[in-house]
Amino acid sequence: MILNALEINKSYHNGSKVLHVLRDIDLQLEQGEIVTIMGQSGAGKTTLLNILGTLDKPDSGTVEICGQNVHTLNDEDLSSLRNNHLGFVFQFHHLLPEFTAMENVLMPSLIAGDEKDVMGRASELFKYVGMIDRKDHYPTQLSGGERLRVAVLRAIIRKPTVVLADEPTGNLDVGNADRLLNLFKKINEDFDQAFVITTHNPNVAKIGNRRYILENETLLLTDSI
Repeated sequence: MILNALEINKSYHNGSKVLHVLRDIDLQLEQGEIVTIMGQSGAGKTTLLNILGTLDKPDSGTVEICGQNVHTLNDEDLSSLRNNHLGFVFQFHHLLPEFTAMENVLMPSLIAGDEKDVMGRASELFKYVGMIDRKDHYPTQLSGGERLRVAVLRAIIRKPTVVLADEPTGNLDVGNADRLLNLFKKINEDFDQAFVITTHNPNVAKIGNRRYILENETLLLTDSI
């Protein structure tokens, strides 16, 4: 088991009012799995993904990544775990506009200080997604679909244990959304890469080996999508 979340609870306070978002959430992930979490806007999908990705803390409960309880780590060790084990793909790609596509992909490795070790892998990945001739272009010179492919390459460049994707197709037209989903499935099959994907789109949710619905603060396993 590469990710184990147990009894995750999260709420937000606004004066005397308390908004419960997540209640007693359990989620496990094995190597090579794709898990999808479907829910309406405001259901708490992003909050849950941020907690799984160590970007936020639950009110109670535990998250273990590769057997390590993330809540026992100091900031430095937590950053190291995040950079070594987690990849992120967001609805808005968050590419850095002043850097080329290649430089954006290499950014996690630049932070870790091992960019020279992965230069060859980066070039191979650009070939893998049919963008080797676009690697030196800046984000403003790329289409929306190309920018998201660069964001996916950035997420997998250091061979993370799991990629967390938050509404990755939410900003794409149907054609680019289908191409992105096919890329996720291809990466999963070719590299045994695990994914947790949140979405409000049933067509996206269907690619999961296990599929959940997040509603009424609770995560429910479903086969009805």
